[in-house]
Amino acid sequence: MDQGSIARILKQVSGGEDEIQQLQKALLDYLDENTETDASLVFSRKFYIAQWFRDTTMETEKAIKSQKDEDSSEGTHHAKDVETTGQIMHRAESRKKFLRGIIKTAPSQFSTLKMNSDTVDYEDACLIVRYLASMRPFAQSFDIYLTQ
Repeated sequence: MDQGSIARILKQVSGGEDEIQQLQKALLDYLDENTETDASLVFSRKFYIAQWFRDTTMETEKAIKSQKDEDSSEGTHHAKDVETTGQIMHRAESRKKFLRGIIKTAPSQFSTLKMNSDTVDYEDACLIVRYLASMRPFAQSFDIYLTQ
């Protein structure tokens, strides 16, 4: 991955969200901007939002399950584990809130939200997609699958 380009995109995209949310917003803005030229981008936008929402939900469920498994196996609560689970839950809720806000935005409001429409071009959008895909669990464990 071209970390320099990712850093450049993050600098151009304003927002107080975390890095993943900034990249997601930049990609969604690019898709919104180009829906007039390619109607399939509307489906792509909806697919990405649904997939990111599902990923966030799965991450939360795994954190809760791992916490319950540790509680039942060890019998004691570690403050560090509770804190990390709490952080995961907080981050997941903020991501869900962000995605719900995107979903509730009416198409007529897209033009007012497009402050960053010039920041992402086709090559940057492809880079963002590759970067976000590399963060998914399957991509991170691909070497394990190949080894097996």
